[in-house]
Amino acid sequence: MKTLKLVAFAFLFAFGFNNTNASAQNADAKLVHTQIVEKSADDVWKIVRNLDFSKYTQTIDQVKVIGQAGAGASRVCSTPDGKGQFKENILAYDDVNRTYTYAVVEGVPVKGLINNFKVIDLGYNKSMIVWWSNYEAFMQNPQMNEQQFTAFMKSSVNEIVTNMAKDA
Repeated sequence: MKTLKLVAFAFLFAFGFNNTNASAQNADAKLVHTQIVEKSADDVWKIVRNLDFSKYTQTIDQVKVIGQAGAGASRVCSTPDGKGQFKENILAYDDVNRTYTYAVVEGVPVKGLINNFKVIDLGYNKSMIVWWSNYEAFMQNPQMNEQQFTAFMKSSVNEIVTNMAKDA
């Protein structure tokens, strides 16, 4: 399985990011998460493309999509305790290439946080979900340090992608 992941990741870098919507992924990405799914890319994209991913994580209780689903839409994601929320803007959304990019503009202790989802067809009824993130700077605050923020992001993304893969 480890070899398959390495081959798939090599394929991803060689061929998977050749369109402008996915070009933000690079060696400078702060976080990258990949997961192989034993389903077609189209089946997986049907799950990933849904902008309301609250059913895939315990950290988000409710997602309100504002505007038409796709580029230009916004989301407000509320935490289960009702005390926190994240505001996000969908920057790019491409059903053909099975990818979307969103900026988190409020609710996190970082400046310029951009997240990306992509579903890659690996053939033979297999696909890969790729999520990557980058940000300009961590903003010092009393709630958490940068390592805690990174751990939270990794845990949340792992939970979301794993549950999406199970649902596909």
